[in-house]
Amino acid sequence: MTNPAPAAPADAPRTQRPREQPVIEVMRPKTTTSPSATPTAADEARVAVRIRGLNAWYGDFQALQEIDLDILHARVTALIGPSGCGKSTFLRWLNRMNDLVPTARATGTVDLHGRDLLSRAMDVVELRQHVGMVFQKPNPFPKSIYDNIAFGPRLHRRIPRRELDALVERSLRQAALWDEVKDRLKRSALGLSGGQQQRLCIARALAVEPELILMDEPCSALDPKSTARIEELIRELRQTYTIVIVTHNMQQAARVSDVTAFFCEGRLVESGLTDTIFTQPAHEETENYISGRFG
Repeated sequence: MTNPAPAAPADAPRTQRPREQPVIEVMRPKTTTSPSATPTAADEARVAVRIRGLNAWYGDFQALQEIDLDILHARVTALIGPSGCGKSTFLRWLNRMNDLVPTARATGTVDLHGRDLLSRAMDVVELRQHVGMVFQKPNPFPKSIYDNIAFGPRLHRRIPRRELDALVERSLRQAALWDEVKDRLKRSALGLSGGQQQRLCIARALAVEPELILMDEPCSALDPKSTARIEELIRELRQTYTIVIVTHNMQQAARVSDVTAFFCEGRLVESGLTDTIFTQPAHEETENYISGRFG
C-alpha cells in the first residue's frame, strides 16, 4: 500500500515493530456514501496541497521545522499532537492568517493546485476564496443569518439576488442547518445555539465554494450532541471538499479522518492512513502520544 503522505523527518526513529494489540481501537461509523480511506492509484495525481520544506517562526522562536506533507483531494486529514507542537501554526499558514502577526514569517512552499500560497505575489483576499477557515470558537458576524452566508459571495463577485438566495439555501443545506433556520433568515445569527453557530460558520465558508476547508478544533467548545452533528457533517463534506482538521480528541480523529499527521515540537513525526497511525504507528513517539503516555 502506498503511503499518501511524505516520510517522517530524517532525525525521527524509523524502527517499526509488529504489535499484537492495537494502540487504540479505531471506531468508524458505518457508511456507504463516503469515499474509501484507502488511497487509489490515482491519489498521487489528486494531491490538493503539496507542502515542502515549510519552516515558520514567531520572532526568534521556530514553530515549524522542515514540514513536508501531501494533503489529498476529497479526504479529511487530521493534525494531532500535544499543545504547542505547531498544529495551529501550520493550519494558519495554509490561508495566511499569520500575516496578521507582525513577528511571524515562513519559508518553503505550500502548493495548492499550482499556486504557491506563501508567495508574496499571492492576493490574500483571493486566497481566502479558495481556502476557507472554521475556528475553534464559533464567530458569526453580528448580522442576520442570511447576511452571514451572503457576505463572502458579495465580497468576491457581483451576484443577482435570485442566485444569491439559492446559494444561501444550498450552503445552509450543505451545513445541515437549513431546516432549522429557513424561517428566520433575517434574524441575528447571534441568537443561534453554539452548535448552530458553528454550522453557520461552516456554511459561510462553503458559500465561497472553496477548494480547501481548514478547521481548528471546531468541536472543542461544543456539547457532545453538537459535536456529533459537526462530525457527521465533516464525513458528508469530505465527499466533495478537501478538509484539514486540528483536534486534541483522539477518538474524533479516528472517527472523521482518512489521513492523520502527528506533530511534536514543531516537527512532523509521521503521517499516514488513520487506521495505520492509530493501530501500528511507526514511531515510539507517536505511540506514546496516542496511548496517553504524554501530551
